[in-house]
Amino acid sequence: MSKPSAENIHATVILIGDRGILVTGPSGSGKTTLALALIDHCPRHGLFSRLVGDDQLFVSNHAGRLLCRAPDTIAGLTEVRGFGPRPVLFEPACVIDLWIRLVPGDKMARFQETVSEAIAGCPVPRIDLAERNVSAALPAVMARLSIVPFL
Repeated sequence: MSKPSAENIHATVILIGDRGILVTGPSGSGKTTLALALIDHCPRHGLFSRLVGDDQLFVSNHAGRLLCRAPDTIAGLTEVRGFGPRPVLFEPACVIDLWIRLVPGDKMARFQETVSEAIAGCPVPRIDLAERNVSAALPAVMARLSIVPFL
């Protein structure tokens, strides 16, 4: 059986419990910082969390769901600004349940409609969050996923 063709995108992906989270935005917008903050935050609330990939990911349509995996050359590495790549615990792949698009704060709607956009032909629910603002993003992600303290 052949592998589905994969597209390479600039993003960071984490797994929270059984839900895959794709984070996109321009370089320096805080993708890795948000991902590491979520990975650190979730175990305190009894939730499994791991990096899937940082910076470059292969995405493909797998039975109508978006599948992400890191290229072998950077699997298990995350870029720490000023220090370069560092090893972290990781999962090899996951299906994406939520797309977080980091945008300039003045481009973000205060109250967002439910939006889905296609990536690799797969519809993915998307929210926009202000770039470089982890303190505001953490509760927004937890609320969107109905994770403690939002049930």
